[in-house]
Amino acid sequence: MTEARTEYQFSLRDGGGFDGLAMTAVEASIWASQKTGRTVTPSNIAYLVKYGRIPSVGLNGALMVSPDDLEKYYRSRAGSNEDAYKRKLGNDLNWHLSFEQFKESETTKHVHRLHPYKGKFIPQLVEYFLDGHTDEFKNETCFVPGDVVLDPFCGSGTTLVQANELGMHAVGVDVSFFNAMISNLKLAQIPLWTLKEAASDVRDTIASNPIGQRAREFENELLMELKVFNAEFFPSPVFRRKVMSGEIDEDRYGEERADVFRHRFLELLEKYRVGNGIERDDALFMNSWYLRSVKSEIDSAKERIDQVPDTLLRDTLRLILSRTVRSSRATTHYDLATLVGQVTETYYCSKHSKVCKPLFSMLGWWKRYAEDTVKRKSQFENLRTDTMQVCLTGDSRDIDIFSKLDDVNGGFSELLRQRKIRGIFTSPPYVGMINYHEQHAYAYELFGLPRNDDSEIGPMSAGRGQQARRAYVEGVAQVLSNCKKYLVDDFDVFIVANDKFDLYPSIAERSGMAIYKEYRRPVLNRAEGDKGAYAETIFHMRSQ
Repeated sequence: MTEARTEYQFSLRDGGGFDGLAMTAVEASIWASQKTGRTVTPSNIAYLVKYGRIPSVGLNGALMVSPDDLEKYYRSRAGSNEDAYKRKLGNDLNWHLSFEQFKESETTKHVHRLHPYKGKFIPQLVEYFLDGHTDEFKNETCFVPGDVVLDPFCGSGTTLVQANELGMHAVGVDVSFFNAMISNLKLAQIPLWTLKEAASDVRDTIASNPIGQRAREFENELLMELKVFNAEFFPSPVFRRKVMSGEIDEDRYGEERADVFRHRFLELLEKYRVGNGIERDDALFMNSWYLRSVKSEIDSAKERIDQVPDTLLRDTLRLILSRTVRSSRATTHYDLATLVGQVTETYYCSKHSKVCKPLFSMLGWWKRYAEDTVKRKSQFENLRTDTMQVCLTGDSRDIDIFSKLDDVNGGFSELLRQRKIRGIFTSPPYVGMINYHEQHAYAYELFGLPRNDDSEIGPMSAGRGQQARRAYVEGVAQVLSNCKKYLVDDFDVFIVANDKFDLYPSIAERSGMAIYKEYRRPVLNRAEGDKGAYAETIFHMRSQ
């Protein structure tokens, strides 16, 4: 223990407590884990300090925390989530389905985070209803290993991946070509050494791009100057605590300091002859959201990937490039999901509480995501079962699953014909919430993929009015009616929905089903900006 203890001295008491004395992040994580009964990591402690939840008591910048401060923080939060949600949403919430005990790394485990996808459910929710456990809420088991599960709104493939983990076969259907691509690549088996070599080759191609090389030289000096500037005007965690206490008006102060630094930013642009322009072609996404240096690197990477002869390897590299391209858009860090406006200069970032910059080179993101893809694929290989999963591209309202599957996997198609599908676990789009093709517009344009926007059910572009709701009811009912042809007679259907307009009783009736049971779950730790109390309903349906 080399850190200065200031007025505190560290001691270990019986039971692993830290008796009122200062702790390092590692010691604090052990203490907090024992106190709360949950896994608390050193990174969690560092987060609390960085964002002003608790003060650091160390000298010379050492991260040290007082157990008194830490205990006050955890006591203030004890039961607060559950109580607050139930006050706003009702006491019938099934708090077991909050999955509050899981860290983000667990809810985004292995291949589930191969690519961002807005609006997906967490794997623990799928596991809860597919696995063999029972509890005071779930008093029967509907699926067993070897069964076939269907997800007619497959999205990014969460149901398919979890079915594999549980030893079940699964078929997915999605109207979006790119969604099906994500799902199938999560489950595809590929030699990881081959993927590593190919990703390294693309990395070298990006690194040798002359426009990108000059941009990285510029960025390196810019980052060094930003580090000094932010340390002076936005010291962590002091600045965050002053904002929270009201001593500093964050918006005004941040913008004033960003204006001060902007002059130096422009000087460095001139010094390195780096352009920060965007073509701003509204008709083309790739020309509207990327600085010219990044766009040049993207073009180089795509050209190299297009030369890879193996289809599976080429598509996996494309998925890494798509993830990289998404993170390289010229917008603020807090607007990546919404794209409110282009950013070409340094700016005050409310997400990071300092002055940040737009991205001038994507090389770092490519390296990070390539390594992450190999790691996550490797983790999943250790869990993979000898089962079959496929996501088909098509409209679930009228798709012929058997015929479509014949073209993709004849053996799987024969299996389905013999035993049929045991049931469904899915989450249809919510009315007027998301345009699913538009969230990946960059990928469709970059790779020339076909778009089926007009076939989306409940898109944001259609709104939430009465006409949109009627179309939604009809669309989801058609999906369920079509899928019934492939299900066993005593099927079980689980649908995750935010049914704020009370549409699912009508949907069930129109599709010849009955709602057998409902589970209401609080949705915690959402990635979107809206952090208000929010609940979903899981409808368990059976044949009428």
